[in-house]
Amino acid sequence: MRHLLTLAIRHDQDVVTARQRAAYVGQLLGFDTSEQTRVATAVSEIVRNAFRYARGAGVSYAVDEEAKPQRLIVRVTDEGPGIEHLDDVLAGRYQSGTGMGMGIVGARRLMDAFSIQTSSSGTTVVLSKFLSPRHELVTVERAGQIAEALARKQPAGLMEEIQSQNQALLRALDDLQRKQQELVQLNRELEDTNRGVVALYAELDEKADHLRRADELKSRFLSNMTHEFRTPVNSILGLSSLLLEDSQRLGREAPPEALYIRKAAEQLSELVNDLLDLAKVEAGKTVVRPAEFSVENLFGALRGMLRPLLLNQSVSLVFEDATALPALFTDEGKVSQILRNLISNALKFTERGEVRITATAPDADGFAGFSVADTGIGIAPQDQSRIFEEFTQLEHRLQAQVRGTGLGLPLSRRLAELLGGTLTVASDADLGSTFTLRVPARYSARRGMEEAPFVWEPDPGKLPLLVVEDAPDAQYFYEKVLRSSAYQIYPAYTLHEAEIALQQMLPAAVILDIALGPEDVWGLLVRLRRDERTHKTPVVVISAGNQSEKALALGADAYLSKPIDRRALLDALTSLQARTVRPLRVLSIDDEDVARYLVRQCLPPPAYEIVEAGDGPTGLERAETEQPDVVILDLVMPGMHGWQVRQALQEREQTRHIPIVILTSQPLEDAAREAREHDVFAVLSKRDLSRTTLGRTVQAAAQSRTGQSAIR
Repeated sequence: MRHLLTLAIRHDQDVVTARQRAAYVGQLLGFDTSEQTRVATAVSEIVRNAFRYARGAGVSYAVDEEAKPQRLIVRVTDEGPGIEHLDDVLAGRYQSGTGMGMGIVGARRLMDAFSIQTSSSGTTVVLSKFLSPRHELVTVERAGQIAEALARKQPAGLMEEIQSQNQALLRALDDLQRKQQELVQLNRELEDTNRGVVALYAELDEKADHLRRADELKSRFLSNMTHEFRTPVNSILGLSSLLLEDSQRLGREAPPEALYIRKAAEQLSELVNDLLDLAKVEAGKTVVRPAEFSVENLFGALRGMLRPLLLNQSVSLVFEDATALPALFTDEGKVSQILRNLISNALKFTERGEVRITATAPDADGFAGFSVADTGIGIAPQDQSRIFEEFTQLEHRLQAQVRGTGLGLPLSRRLAELLGGTLTVASDADLGSTFTLRVPARYSARRGMEEAPFVWEPDPGKLPLLVVEDAPDAQYFYEKVLRSSAYQIYPAYTLHEAEIALQQMLPAAVILDIALGPEDVWGLLVRLRRDERTHKTPVVVISAGNQSEKALALGADAYLSKPIDRRALLDALTSLQARTVRPLRVLSIDDEDVARYLVRQCLPPPAYEIVEAGDGPTGLERAETEQPDVVILDLVMPGMHGWQVRQALQEREQTRHIPIVILTSQPLEDAAREAREHDVFAVLSKRDLSRTTLGRTVQAAAQSRTGQSAIR
């Protein structure tokens, strides 16, 4: 900690000097005008209290350059009798006849950290203000320069201080009036927007209800109609069989009409059965009945069922030996149905060679494998995804001989997913195909959820937040509460999903529920703290019990009890971001209040820090003083056109390196054509503005070192 200055408080003028020194220290450390005023006001209130109610008062200023973030520390001490009713004062419940108590509470609100110790021998108040990451770091050399500047600074008189405070008050009043006008305008616009949003939500709810009813009607129709179709189809099959038997008994050749009727009825029966199975799967009415069975017995049953289909003597049906494989615990009927579909398809589309069925033992992940390989006509790469779509039939030279329903493969994939597995294909045209089925060796109702692939589409305008919680209703609560915040959540229902997510992403914070069934959540917390990638990632532990001491001892940064208060959750997350997130500082130069408001909404804190300017000259001034990472610039502004602002930024040494993003309501083609000549990073249309487009562009602009044009 570097000491800067110490003042003894003996007269009224010393109180004024203490306030002036506080403001000057803030200026030297790089605080903006509003921050300087806050620090000066807080110090003035505490020093005035010490001078008025105690004796032997003094104030010292120091910088803690080793803290992260660095901070300004102001210590006010006195040798008075102490403060009675301190708890009531800090809680805002106590106020003396002279107003004592109001100053302490006000100073506490103005500073980032506040502590007070009082006794009969005196009182010590410590005020702290964090230095923003955009401020220049305070080194030993710079701290010495600041101390020398404070020593040389001559104290101003009382009248000069009153004039300075009056000017600050006038600026504050002017700023408040301007913000009040902005709020009035925004409230009008929000009222109009809210009316439109309410109408839109009502329309969306109505359409969603229609779609839900249509889906239910479709499933009910398929289920009912397939049952109704079966009766006449079975009658046709029975009658055609009688005609064929009568012809054979009388020694006559069967009429071709009867053969065609029989074949058409068989195809229709197959279609009806597939439709019914597909409708059951989509409606969630298919029940998985796991049981233990041997693969060798399964192959034996399939061999007996499918051998009659082997009419082509040029094709061999080969089942590889599976006697050494362990028993599986899953739904044998559904595995058999999938393999029957695959083998029957392979026999249809193989003119010569073989169809080989192979089974493999469970791998390290616990998945058993089945493959059906043929030497048939194969499938072109561009068609391999289409074969799993309902009613899709590819054009090929055998189509006239082996027409199907187009439902077998889609149904097989749905059944594989229902068992927690996968169905894939590898094929080359004219060289054959290999279909591979992988299913868990031991079926579990939770297996599919645990083994779900990691899918994450990060929103560049938001901070990633990993939420480890097994209760769906709690996950819904977090998603709803944080939807309009600066965070984008990734829900993990198990530790397995959380571990996979941590391998693929680095969250800005982790919310960890302790009550996660039988799983060892404490072990995950310890691993987060030991891992080099995540040891600085803030972790908020949440529990219905009282386990705060254990959570904090194992490395949690915060502990919240259920039920969760929305404001407490957001405050906890925001307060922990200083260690992991450096906000991008963005300067928005636009004369339209609504346009600047949209930029603020698309680039929310703490990922972004927005500085605004309503015209070109103000934008140039703030670009020099604030040194933003990116400038978002409107083109059409009164007084100074956007291209003139861009030219001025390029000509100044302090701002020429800042990348510029044009945000305009002009036709995009015209603006882009001009932008190529003026060397800006990108051009965006106000009409298509969104968090994704603006956030991604600003992130890319900030990462660019030279501000090279991204327009092509």
